[in-house]
Amino acid sequence: MSEHPNAARLRRGHEAFSSGDMDTLTELIAEDTVWHWPGKSPISGVYKGRTAVFEAFAKIGELSGGTFKLVDLDFLATDKNTVAISRATATRGDKTLEYSFCEVIQWRDGQIVEERIFIDDQYAFDEFWS
Repeated sequence: MSEHPNAARLRRGHEAFSSGDMDTLTELIAEDTVWHWPGKSPISGVYKGRTAVFEAFAKIGELSGGTFKLVDLDFLATDKNTVAISRATATRGDKTLEYSFCEVIQWRDGQIVEERIFIDDQYAFDEFWS
């Protein structure tokens, strides 16, 4: 069975995020997208618009000194939604973060229009980025 197109798109998006390929991210993320990052860290919040999301990506890179790594575990996709299960790691000074998370993504015309992120250990996530 072949991969659903939205799962393939998200896989491309994760690869583009990891490599800093902003052209691909621009193609995959709608101009009017809304992203929800939970918690109380400097990364947490609701980001409205592609520019705001890209600024959040830059903040992740800056705060982690470029050490943030993303590993895809599984994708569940339909024509309107995709759920991604992933792991991530980062270091910041003497702190190390390793966590699992889930993304729930809504698509429109092949672009991400909304994303909600759910983190397995929100307290550790917030402490690391703060």
